[in-house]
Amino acid sequence: MMLAVSDNAGLTRPSQTTVATGPRRANETILLVEDADPLREMIHEILETAGYTVLASADPEEALRQLGATQVQVHLLLTDVVMPRMSGPELARNVRFARQEIKVLFMSGYTDEALGLHGVLDAGTQFIQKPFTTDALLGKVRQALDEPYGG
Repeated sequence: MMLAVSDNAGLTRPSQTTVATGPRRANETILLVEDADPLREMIHEILETAGYTVLASADPEEALRQLGATQVQVHLLLTDVVMPRMSGPELARNVRFARQEIKVLFMSGYTDEALGLHGVLDAGTQFIQKPFTTDALLGKVRQALDEPYGG
C-alpha cells in the first residue's frame, strides 16, 4: 500500500490495506505525532493492526502531555519532522529529557538529504520519507525498535 502525501498533507486512501506478517507479533508502545489528521489516523491503524499500542497526537504539545500522563512504557517516538510551533527534533529532545530510553524515528515529505543539509536532522538519524508503503513503515519501525540504544 502506498500512502500518497503532499506538502499539504493530502492523503490518497488506498482501497485495500495489507499488513506484513512476520515471525513475531509486535507488542511495543509507540507515541505517534503527526499533524495531518488523515495520515495520523492511517498510520495509527497500520501500527495497531501490526500489534503495536499507539498513543497518537496531533501536535508536539499534546504528545508531551500524553507522555507525562501515561505510566505505560513508551518504546518509540514516531514523529513528523516539520510541524507548527515545535519541530520533530525539538520534540524528540524534550521526550528524551523526560524518558531517555525512548527511541526515535522521524518521518517527512522532505528528503533525508535536504533535512540533513539544512541541519534539521543529524547524520545517522532514523528516518523514513513520505510517501511510504505499509511494509516500509513497519520495517523501519521494527528497525528503529531493534537498534541498540545509543542515547
